[in-house]
Amino acid sequence: MSQEGIHSDADINTSLKTLEPQTIIRGKTPIQILHEYGTKTGNLPVYVMDKAEGEAHQPNFVFSVSIGDVSCTGQGPSKKAAKHQAAESALKILQRDIGTLRINPVKSESNGVAAETNNQPNSVGMLQELALQRGWRLPEYTILMEAGPPHKREFTVTCRMESLSEKAVGNSKKMAKKAAAEKMVAKLQSLSGCSEITWMPKPSVRIENIRNSSAENVCLLRRNPLSIPNTDYIQMMLELSKEQGFEVTYFDIDELTVNGQYQCLAELSTSPVTVCHGTGISCSNAHNDAAHSALQYIKIMASIK
Repeated sequence: MSQEGIHSDADINTSLKTLEPQTIIRGKTPIQILHEYGTKTGNLPVYVMDKAEGEAHQPNFVFSVSIGDVSCTGQGPSKKAAKHQAAESALKILQRDIGTLRINPVKSESNGVAAETNNQPNSVGMLQELALQRGWRLPEYTILMEAGPPHKREFTVTCRMESLSEKAVGNSKKMAKKAAAEKMVAKLQSLSGCSEITWMPKPSVRIENIRNSSAENVCLLRRNPLSIPNTDYIQMMLELSKEQGFEVTYFDIDELTVNGQYQCLAELSTSPVTVCHGTGISCSNAHNDAAHSALQYIKIMASIK
């Protein structure tokens, strides 16, 4: 972080009193300020996507953030907006503490990765430091499943960073998140070929590039209808994404529809990001329906002259 990121105690305390969800304080968002506070106090904030719902044209995301003993929730039409609202709520609760602490630039080691604590690598902090330094999206943790009796709960959490994802199980949400973060760090090191993380995500594919493409799968999408029964739209989307160079991620929604159907969201790593909703009598059917909706969107956008 540069010297421009330094805030005086008065700056932070005064700004927090009137902080709005999308307010930027001297170029800093609520997410960044909360992260700096967490770095200073040794309790880095952890964000978890609790829910993703709504239609493709009007999605709603719910994120929770935990920092020390404070937990807050935020929601919004995008993941970023929901995280900002959660971070803002946490900052308001922590206002008195922040007023007595000075937040300074973080000097991190090992290529922007957070230092170790008690000789044990803090994988959650490492991923956050890496994302902030490289300008990536912050790692996202999603609780996929809770199982087992009350005295022996088991949580399944997925950690997503850019186009990568890792899943882990733990006896608590915290342990599951930590295990997923550790697996993500290991994957990044494996992709880099060494302990120093040099892996870089693929640049986002702009919708305009797909519109101007004359590649085979895009041309087939423009010409052919998307109404043939029993079509494997997931496979069609996979082939199109590989051809055009973007990633597709499916997020299952825990709640069923009013008709008892499964729901999911298909997210395309295009620029802008595309999110489409799908439903079905099973998870796989919901994925196929979401892929169908995403293909319809790409077909429309790729056909505009």
